[in-house]
Amino acid sequence: MYAIVSIGGQQFKVEKERKIFVNRLKAKEGSTVDFDQVLMIDNDGEVKIGTPVIEGAKVTAKVLSHLKGDKVIVFKKKRRKGYRKKNGHRQYLSQIQIENIEG
Repeated sequence: MYAIVSIGGQQFKVEKERKIFVNRLKAKEGSTVDFDQVLMIDNDGEVKIGTPVIEGAKVTAKVLSHLKGDKVIVFKKKRRKGYRKKNGHRQYLSQIQIENIEG
């Protein structure tokens, strides 16, 4: 059984007991969060597709930790002009574990 869920503007394929990284959530570590924007559920070949979401369906997850992702280097250069800009960025992430899929 798996589901397609919209979390923070991004779509994720989730299964029970799977751990995923999402953009930072405001929930505290160890707490549970419910996501009600379930776009699709596949229950062993029985597929439900929402228009755009499935009414009454929800995915429950537990927040395991908050962390920062790998550094991404942004380097801009224009040749023969002496123009060089270097910038770095680290995304704030939350690691969640899917506990239950209802719907």
